[in-house]
Amino acid sequence: MIDIYYVEDDENIARIVKEYLEQRSCRVSVFHTIAAAQKAFEGHVPAAALVDWNMPDGRGDSLCRWIRSRWKELPLIFLTVRGDSRDIVSGFENGADDYVVKPFELEVLYSRIRALLRRAGNVPEQYLSCDSVRLDQNRMMVFCGEEEITLSQSEYQLLLLLIRNKGKTVTRERILQQLWDSNGSYVNDNTLTVTMKRLREKLHNPSCIKTIRSFGYRMEDTL
Repeated sequence: MIDIYYVEDDENIARIVKEYLEQRSCRVSVFHTIAAAQKAFEGHVPAAALVDWNMPDGRGDSLCRWIRSRWKELPLIFLTVRGDSRDIVSGFENGADDYVVKPFELEVLYSRIRALLRRAGNVPEQYLSCDSVRLDQNRMMVFCGEEEITLSQSEYQLLLLLIRNKGKTVTRERILQQLWDSNGSYVNDNTLTVTMKRLREKLHNPSCIKTIRSFGYRMEDTL
């Protein structure tokens, strides 16, 4: 199932595109404002995004720029009602990979999506997030909001383990075993407590990291 975000204020066009793509093993989430799309992106990264040029609360190129600043490999197509070269140039300058001019053939749109997906690979697996905390697995980079956070190896591995298991409680025993004991570095329980304390401080004490007393930790979305 290909997960696609479609940012479009025209409900009729959105319905037609959604129905067509969902007949081709896509799961399409439609957002009628840029603000709604941004909120959805913060909680989940899709496999690809379609962005209309004219939106009630802004222009599509500004959303393209916002998306690209966070998810560099995400396949991104913007839709313009005119073949205006200025619109097209602005879209590419702000991070779009391709464009389609309305009215468009649905088969053409789908083929463009498939082509970009083949080139990009599985983007959702690369990017993990929980509230304002984002992790890029390919680059081993961590962000809190707009700020890039520098972590030690043990802090990064702890965050990675928790965010990969978002919504699930991970026991202290499992964390110690996977992050330290499996590498032959036998440490005491206090090492985990100290590492977690430092991780939280660097991430500005996010509410999405929960302590499950006498058991372990859990990451979950709170926004």
